[in-house]
Amino acid sequence: MAVEKTLLIVDDDDDLREALAEQFGFEDGFTVITANAAKPGMERVRADSPDLVILDVGLPDMDGRDACKALRDEGETVPIILLTAQSGDEDHVRGLQSGASDFLAKPIAFRVLLERVRTQLRRHEASEDAVLNVGPYTFTPATKQLVTQEGKRIRLTEKETSILKYLYRAGGKPVAREELLDRVWGYHREANTHTLETHVYRLRQKIEPDPSRARLLITDTGGYRLQF
Repeated sequence: MAVEKTLLIVDDDDDLREALAEQFGFEDGFTVITANAAKPGMERVRADSPDLVILDVGLPDMDGRDACKALRDEGETVPIILLTAQSGDEDHVRGLQSGASDFLAKPIAFRVLLERVRTQLRRHEASEDAVLNVGPYTFTPATKQLVTQEGKRIRLTEKETSILKYLYRAGGKPVAREELLDRVWGYHREANTHTLETHVYRLRQKIEPDPSRARLLITDTGGYRLQF
């Protein structure tokens, strides 16, 4: 099963907000939350850690660009797509200067927005700023660590981080041992399947409540997969 992505839609136009939420709801792999103004939207970013934000510029309590900049100043790295009724170059530049990941002028073609959303999610996952949800953990590959819901930090080695990241990007599908070896150790590797199994064993010792009965990092079809 693919990892579901949480989208936050912030727009004061009730009809548009509800229509977008419904359309994304029909697409596989998305959970949608909403807000009708900038400040409640910012609170949802802080509380719910969405995977991407769709943020209108013309909000009743604050310009969406100012809200975007404020979130960036707080250290939020979540992708943010701004929506605006303006389509001029100056407006576009102001949007990007606020820290937005992308910018779309209304009226919006849903299929275009959907593709922009998927593109930004892929870019973010590949970036050094990615924050990923792996089972009960928050996973930050850049810092090589997992954080529990209680705030406990679990340090990972570079190889453990690479294994976990590659399995995450497989979206719950099994990855063969040879493929993992090639991707994590490289094609000119000296490592073998025993090396990989040893790293998986050590990783399970860190992340599984009962490593002898793995529930998160599963052995499956000649390789491994993450159970989300």
